[in-house]
Amino acid sequence: MLLSLLLTMPALAAPPRAFPWPISTTTLKNGLTVMRVPFSSPGIVAYYTVVRVGSRNEVEPGHTGFAHFFEHMMFRGTKRFPEGARSALIGKLGFTENAFTSDDVTVYTVNGPTSDLDTLIDVEADRFRNLEYAEEPFKTEAAAVLGEYNKNAANPYLRIEEAVLGAAFTKHPYRHTTLGFVEDIRAMPTRYEYSKQFFKRWYTPDNCIVIIVGDFDDAKLMKTIEAQYGPWQGKAAKVTIPVEPPFKGPALAKVTWTSPTLPRTAVHFRTPASTPTTKDGAIMTVLSQYLAGPTSPLFKSLVLEKQLVERLGPSFQDHRDPSLFGLEARLKNEAARAEVNVAMNTAISELTKGTVDEKRLTDIRDHLRFDLLMRFESPSEVAEAIAWATGILGGADALEQQQQQLMTVTSKDLVAFAKKHLVDANRVTLEFTVDAKKEAP
Repeated sequence: MLLSLLLTMPALAAPPRAFPWPISTTTLKNGLTVMRVPFSSPGIVAYYTVVRVGSRNEVEPGHTGFAHFFEHMMFRGTKRFPEGARSALIGKLGFTENAFTSDDVTVYTVNGPTSDLDTLIDVEADRFRNLEYAEEPFKTEAAAVLGEYNKNAANPYLRIEEAVLGAAFTKHPYRHTTLGFVEDIRAMPTRYEYSKQFFKRWYTPDNCIVIIVGDFDDAKLMKTIEAQYGPWQGKAAKVTIPVEPPFKGPALAKVTWTSPTLPRTAVHFRTPASTPTTKDGAIMTVLSQYLAGPTSPLFKSLVLEKQLVERLGPSFQDHRDPSLFGLEARLKNEAARAEVNVAMNTAISELTKGTVDEKRLTDIRDHLRFDLLMRFESPSEVAEAIAWATGILGGADALEQQQQQLMTVTSKDLVAFAKKHLVDANRVTLEFTVDAKKEAP
């Protein structure tokens, strides 16, 4: 009787997919992963290439900043499509291109007409297989990177990031920014031979993911991909990423700014990596909004009611290795620092005691899910979301796994995470003050 009843019961419905489009994934014989997503964008396609290399991979002392440096060099050209000729061709065909580098990945983006997708694939495969540059252009680009550093150094954010990372890490490459240590950037013009080693080490088919989203014929696309990328050879290097020793906090990161600006305060904690097999990344994504998002009591009190803070928000991004989770505030005046610090610490302390607003937690989870869907208005937005998730977490279904994990975060998860990680032993507090009378260092 029981068996017959079970056989007639409807099967439990699988949870709905968070990512609404099918993703086709093929791995070529050389290890290159190719991900395709059909998207309703007649005549338009996004073509992204993810290289799983960032400042995390800069393991040799004195050689920081090269992941970001290659973001620049990849636009220099090849024998077939030299610098100038390549960009002219891309522009003439109607494509726009860009790139960005993070701690963990470098991503190259191209958007434009499907009608010339075959030509684009030819050009893109050529630059990844055959990038070529002489020493003088290398030195020119190295000078440009130093100029970029100097420009960014005029903004408090870079100095703040350098101070916080320097206080939080001693061995892991996360201790420097994506730009690198300034002394290493100044030495870049002398690193021509090393630069070629870096390219050979990481720009390999098994370390890259090509993502195509939009209007395309899949069979024709893959035939062209196979023809253009198939001959590409190479294996990513096996290097040991230094393991950061246990942190012995609390620590203080102090920065004094010598130009007129608003003072700032922040609290950061050493926290685990984001991985496909744990909920840590999903917990931190929810926690960032729960503690410092626009619906949080902290935001309502400090920004809206007391108006002590000009800007308040979380500081968190998924990382392949243990990194930082934080809360940041831009103060309206220095006198507010003590009260704001107490308020941030109190919000964290209340959470560790088990105080969780269940309705707000549910609302945050729902908002995160639907916010992602609402951002999927173009092929480039879909491609970028896939690039981040796959580049950091790895695996073809990383974005779906990430979103499904978000939906399962509970109040117990938040409390347990806070008790374990948001503690003094992991804490770095920023003290950013303004003294325009002092001379800049």
